[in-house]
Amino acid sequence: MTYMRSRTNSNPTDAQFDVLKILWDRGPLTVRQVHEELSRAKPSQYTTTLKIMQVMTDRGLVSRDESERSHIYHPLIKREDAQQQLASDLMNRVFAGSAQRLLVSALGAKPASLKEIDALRDFIEQYRKRTKKK
Repeated sequence: MTYMRSRTNSNPTDAQFDVLKILWDRGPLTVRQVHEELSRAKPSQYTTTLKIMQVMTDRGLVSRDESERSHIYHPLIKREDAQQQLASDLMNRVFAGSAQRLLVSALGAKPASLKEIDALRDFIEQYRKRTKKK
């Protein structure tokens, strides 16, 4: 699957992000399949799911394969890209652009496991090495 940056710089809405999570986890699906998955968490109308996915197509978040009777939707952005975009937006809007404030608040809100702390430590070490080379 080829991913691309969305045509817009705005972040997906909560409902659009829910659809993207399903597509990332399960792969390309029809509107009906996405709707069934969404309905497990909370009741909604099929037409609402359809409209959300049509808007997502217009925004460049998903593509629609119309070669079959039931159209198949594919995500056009990677999970990691969407997460980084959302984290960057949150960091800038709420934490005055401070990665430290964002991370400290995140760790204060929900304690990390030792495995997660080790992964963060490894990431920071690799980040330091990359920035020293520049």
